[in-house]
Amino acid sequence: MADHKKIKDIRMKRRDFLRHTVPAAILPAFVNGHTITALSPSPLLNALTNFTTETDHVLVIIQMNGGNDGLNMVIPRDNYSGYFNARSNIAIPEGRILALQGNDKTGLHPAMTGIQQLYNDGKAAIVQSAGYPRPNLSHFRSTDIWMSGSDSEDILDTGWVGRYLNYEFPNFPNGYPNAAMPDPLAIQIGAVSSLTFHGPSMGMSMSITNPTSFYRIVDDVQDPAPPTRAGKELTYVREIARQTERFADAVKKAASHTAQQLPYPENNGLADQLKIVARLVKGGLKTRVYMVSYNGFDTHSMQTDPADTTIGKHAELLKELSDSVKAFQDDLAFMGVEDRVISFTFSEFGRRIKSNFSIGTDHGVAAPMLVFGSKVQNGVLGKNPDIPAGVSVNDNIPHQYDYRSVYASILEQWFCADTVALQSVLLEHFQSLPLLQGGTCSGIDDLNKKEDISLISNYPNPFTTQTRVKYIAQAGHVLVQVIDCMGRVVKVLVDQVQDGGTHTISFDSAGLATGVYYLRLQNGPLQQVRPVLKVK
Repeated sequence: MADHKKIKDIRMKRRDFLRHTVPAAILPAFVNGHTITALSPSPLLNALTNFTTETDHVLVIIQMNGGNDGLNMVIPRDNYSGYFNARSNIAIPEGRILALQGNDKTGLHPAMTGIQQLYNDGKAAIVQSAGYPRPNLSHFRSTDIWMSGSDSEDILDTGWVGRYLNYEFPNFPNGYPNAAMPDPLAIQIGAVSSLTFHGPSMGMSMSITNPTSFYRIVDDVQDPAPPTRAGKELTYVREIARQTERFADAVKKAASHTAQQLPYPENNGLADQLKIVARLVKGGLKTRVYMVSYNGFDTHSMQTDPADTTIGKHAELLKELSDSVKAFQDDLAFMGVEDRVISFTFSEFGRRIKSNFSIGTDHGVAAPMLVFGSKVQNGVLGKNPDIPAGVSVNDNIPHQYDYRSVYASILEQWFCADTVALQSVLLEHFQSLPLLQGGTCSGIDDLNKKEDISLISNYPNPFTTQTRVKYIAQAGHVLVQVIDCMGRVVKVLVDQVQDGGTHTISFDSAGLATGVYYLRLQNGPLQQVRPVLKVK
């Protein structure tokens, strides 16, 4: 038993060594002075590159670090009074909200004129209230959840893209780069590898910063590893260094092929990153996934200027995002590659409905995701959040859409991932959303028309202990959840395949405190959230 335990410990140490060492392979910062992390071939990436189904589609992931206040970014015009009453010290004046073409219910922060233009041009979509059950309000833990694609109670050391990479290329790094795929399939701008790209047994990424800081590669030949316990690890590290050098050459070659780009905003770190992405896409790099990020969204205090809520810290961040994305899309169109690229934003969580006394907002739950590109289905997916009367500082926006549904929809509709791949990558089934043109789902407008019909209700409401929940569903999988004001799923009333039609079920609230709750129905690509009130 002692020997068995010793062997197990050695294996665990080796796995940890690989996981923590792989992302450290370093190459020079050579594109506009920015470091780049190259991710190995993949399957976000088969679906991505899919070697059986040729595709040149590219995905850009934009991370908004800190927890973005989605309620001041995407503003409910149809319930402005509730919005203003909940956060009068930071609320955007009604007359300053940017209107969206064809949508009189929802508007944007006045700093987001670039994204407003993209939306009005049919190149942007808004996914309302994206989140997950049992939310975690820690920056680090929630970021891990979004990057790993996990449930909140599951601790995973792999990322959703990393699992896709492992699914398609289980033998990586052996044999890469090669003639079929000479380029990295994913690139992260920056020196630190994200959890998003970690595979089951090793990191699937490399950092491109400095070739001399690792192992010197002479004539593309590795020295034999010593016959020690660390020999295999050393061989692996040397292989990664050799691959990194080859990928660096491919990236530099692609960068040199782009002679002219449109101007980008100055003194804007996000714009600098997106400019690199556009340059590499145009330069012919076969990379399919890029990740960029910027910080500052943890706005507990002084989120706005006390004298003018349309300016301040949050407004500057949203302007940086908006101007960067608009310049990026314009540049892609100028270079003739716009139809190949989509992008989306995410932040680890949203902020509370009610503002605090420090002219800010505290850690919350759900928030909008933005999706951009000429192939995006234009529109607002979902309803504006309900804002209860007399909202407290503890009240949160419940999630309408599971964030993993966005991942699943992009993998399926943009990268042609099949059901087996989706199950392997995301670990369970998630609904497909109508995010992209030519996808398998119905359109945004079709879904929103159904949202205007009451698909889930309860009687009595308010109620004391029990209430009858009635819902209308089409044949297929049906999920009915009860969510509290903190955004946590406290009960699952239905989770099964059902026949189409009208169904009724009893909700026994014994053990739950009085207050506002939300009933959430999910049925195929459709979901609906309705508030209910438990009283004494």
